Amino acid sequence: MSSSTHDKSAGLELHALTSTGLRALALEGRSGTVHDLLEQLPVGVYSALRTFHHDRFLWLDEHLERTARSMASLGWTKTLERDALRHALNTVVRAYSQADARLRFDILREPATIQDVTAGVFIALSPFVAVPEEFMREGVRVELATHLHREAPLVKTTDFVRKRKPLPLSTRAHYEGVLLDSEQRILECSSANIAFVRGKTVIAAGDGVLEGITLKVVRHIAPTVGLAWVHDRLPLTQLATVDEAFLSSSSRGLVPITQIAEHKIGDGRVGANTRALLAAYLAFAEREAQRAVVQ
Repeated sequence: MSSSTHDKSAGLELHALTSTGLRALALEGRSGTVHDLLEQLPVGVYSALRTFHHDRFLWLDEHLERTARSMASLGWTKTLERDALRHALNTVVRAYSQADARLRFDILREPATIQDVTAGVFIALSPFVAVPEEFMREGVRVELATHLHREAPLVKTTDFVRKRKPLPLSTRAHYEGVLLDSEQRILECSSANIAFVRGKTVIAAGDGVLEGITLKVVRHIAPTVGLAWVHDRLPLTQLATVDEAFLSSSSRGLVPITQIAEHKIGDGRVGANTRALLAAYLAFAEREAQRAVVQ
């Protein structure tokens, strides 16, 4: 793999996993996010995540499993070459110039050619930037995105990334967009899952939403902080009955929500249960994140 073509000053990298190995692609003058870098590709399936301690991933196996299920659901005959992808991910993050990376890998049905390099797998990296402390301390507001719908929620395809633009906006006043079903029940956010806390119970939609890996982690650790879990689509009309809310994504972890459109959540402050879940999640990630290839 050539390092001379990396745009390391911006921390942006784009790699193609070819039949003969990794190839780094030139990015002179490019800016934006990993999603922007990969927008030039044909529609495929993808997963987005972050690294911990420079070269470690949290529940990478789950990301690979979800990707393989998405490929199968679309009727693809090709299979996910997990070992090759693991080694590629391990190589690019260990060589990455920044402390941690935000990363996305795309799997294409058929190979595509960029800069005379043909591949069926592409990997993009950008510097990991933590959610601002103010957002975590005070919570964020999200708005309703009634124009957005996932046609196949369990299949993580790249075309939805294009449909949801310009969301997420990632400002404190309009951090995300919330998707609703036909009965005005809350499903998920444009690029994250969403959950609520009522008393000592976490409520999250169990169907009709993307299978979030971070939300699965949160469900796994919830009992350790004394929280039960139920799957239910919360109607907008019941927002006044919940005490807390948060979104979850693999690149951002947990982010407290204190308002949805005109609806204030609880007393409008970040709740103790959300803080406990966030602390438990961070401790779990510290303990459980592993390299893509374990030596």
